[in-house]
Amino acid sequence: MSPRYALSILYALCVLCGFLLPSCSAFTSHDSIPRKTLAYHHGLKTFREDGVWNYTTMLLREDLGLLLLGARDAIYALDIDNITDKKAAEYWPVTEDERNVCAWKGRDREVECRNYIRTLHTLDDTRMYVCGTNAFNPKCDTMTYSDGTLSLDKELEDGKEKCPYNPFHTSSSLMDGKVLYSATSTNFLGTVQKFSRFSRPALKTEDKYSWLNDPKFIYMDQSDGEGDDDKVYLFFTENAVEYDSKPVISRVARVCKGDMGGDRILQKKWTTFLKAPLDCSVEAGSLPSLVQDVFLLQHHNWNESVFYAVFTPQPRSSHTSAVCAFSVSDVEKVFNEGRFKKPVTVETLWEKWVTVPEGDVPKNRPGACTKHSLDQGDIQQSQMFIKKSPIMDETVRPLTGGPLVVKKGPLMTRIVVDTVLALDGERYPVMFIGTENGYIQKAVNYAGEMFIIEEIQLYEDPNPVRTLRLSSSRGQLYAGSEFGAVQMPLSNCSRYESCVDCVLARDPYCAWDTSSDQCRQVSSLSSTAIQSLKKGDISQCPRPEEPVVAAEDIALVTGNNILLPCQPDSNLAQVHWHLSDQPLHSDSKYNIYNGHLVILHASESDAGLYTCDSIEQVNERVYKRTMAVYRLQPHTDGRAAVGLIVAVVLLSLLVLCLVGMLMWNRCRGYIGKLLNPIPTTPTTIYNLQCRHLGITTTPYTCNI
Repeated sequence: MSPRYALSILYALCVLCGFLLPSCSAFTSHDSIPRKTLAYHHGLKTFREDGVWNYTTMLLREDLGLLLLGARDAIYALDIDNITDKKAAEYWPVTEDERNVCAWKGRDREVECRNYIRTLHTLDDTRMYVCGTNAFNPKCDTMTYSDGTLSLDKELEDGKEKCPYNPFHTSSSLMDGKVLYSATSTNFLGTVQKFSRFSRPALKTEDKYSWLNDPKFIYMDQSDGEGDDDKVYLFFTENAVEYDSKPVISRVARVCKGDMGGDRILQKKWTTFLKAPLDCSVEAGSLPSLVQDVFLLQHHNWNESVFYAVFTPQPRSSHTSAVCAFSVSDVEKVFNEGRFKKPVTVETLWEKWVTVPEGDVPKNRPGACTKHSLDQGDIQQSQMFIKKSPIMDETVRPLTGGPLVVKKGPLMTRIVVDTVLALDGERYPVMFIGTENGYIQKAVNYAGEMFIIEEIQLYEDPNPVRTLRLSSSRGQLYAGSEFGAVQMPLSNCSRYESCVDCVLARDPYCAWDTSSDQCRQVSSLSSTAIQSLKKGDISQCPRPEEPVVAAEDIALVTGNNILLPCQPDSNLAQVHWHLSDQPLHSDSKYNIYNGHLVILHASESDAGLYTCDSIEQVNERVYKRTMAVYRLQPHTDGRAAVGLIVAVVLLSLLVLCLVGMLMWNRCRGYIGKLLNPIPTTPTTIYNLQCRHLGITTTPYTCNI
């Protein structure tokens, strides 16, 4: 292979990669490919202020029409329908003395020694509860929104055990009426973590490794039970003491709201704290995946509610993340009926954790919210059992037996789930999943088939999604990151311009309205509209007239590499190329990559009509659409043009030299050295020929 030919191939492939960069960055997985990828555009509603960072704490106040947004040193009240409209703001910076003390203790003065808002909860009609890290000295306050003004009440209280010291430590909290539940680090170094309730009586976890062992708190939520049967659930990761190697695993813990603490045993401590392992296995033989975010999709029947959770691999060098769903009934079954683990001493040297025989479990089942016996001895026996070991032997398994979604590439970070009543009368849970490169993936499960409807780029530059909040009533999604907040609609049906596009999108929010010939929100349509979610069947659509794609004429210059771009109709479609109705495949002459066709070292025999078809298969149905047509024609005047250009260039150089000599003569009185002429290399002449023929560098490459 000649150097010129090798260079030509390399250049064509570089140009091809330039075409593919936007689509390649969108996804890298065959496990979970979105049907459509929507690149960043300025139509999304975005909020940020110069000099303010870390927009990662959100509270929806739909009753006030507000999104409360906590950032570094600031809290904003934004219009819930348009977050670019800032209704009010309250700035809560730390004092210089507080920053000095923080820096003196070894923390970064400019980054860590600030006030990061980490807690925002509703108290009543106009008041909120807010906590900030306050330069590693956490403080809490109440905040009021009234008459368009947001203001702190300036009634500061100690935020220890309610808010983390370190702004970059994970934590979780929950407000039940006016009772705060919090799980966070409770000292300056972040080495002590507790799960606490601030009420009368105030309760917290026991200081034992069997209760919490270097945990990272992820999420907290509550049941809608009544009386003593009401519960709080906590999701976290920790080092598992029950295994010899102490691996990091995911857990779900449960306490009873009616827990009053112990009298002699576990005084001011939880007496109902139990925890169980969570399993979301992605790759056999690998370390357990770790939970990163959880969303509770509540059902009117509490036991039919579902926890949706994002899991990422360990170590982080792996790039496969997953979403698993866990039913509340399965979680409850493990806690209410599962077996326990307990430590036993082996040869007085170390502890081994074993399964507790059924006969050794106290009569008052440990962790039960309703007591079947009021015998004090039984209650104390149960509390002593929990104090030694609150660990369940059984693991909570996914509702579907395995992950709902598996994604390779940029890891998933956050999740929220909405439910949609479709035209077929079924309710479908729709997942909105944030990623570490700033995309939202919209996914739904159709009878066991996980379908990724689309992914949307939220930020112009890759930026991890740190927070997601959902307003079903307003049909809006809110995402928070280090650099700002973004608002996007849950669906944009108007994006689908034809019945075929609307139906193949399989978006439960959308259906084709035959009366207006528009793709519209299902909530505003009758059952006569067209929607086919499970099958993607377009047979009910009016038979469309196949749009005629006009052939684009391309001049064929022999010896060049020619790039013919083709964008498939969806990411799930395959591209088929034909030359004069004959199928083309990648070989030494043709290179088909991600839909585009490269003709290597073109010759006159490559002239003809090239057609690119997008072929998408939904279940057993195949849909074909022509996306591009090119007509390559030899340029017979190529050699003559080269000769003419060479002559013109040489003549121009000669004229320049003569003019230069005359000017030099006139100024100096003699003929100096000739000016360096413009080089007449083959590359220069060839590039001039390209411009003469009207061929641009992209998308059709003319090079040497």
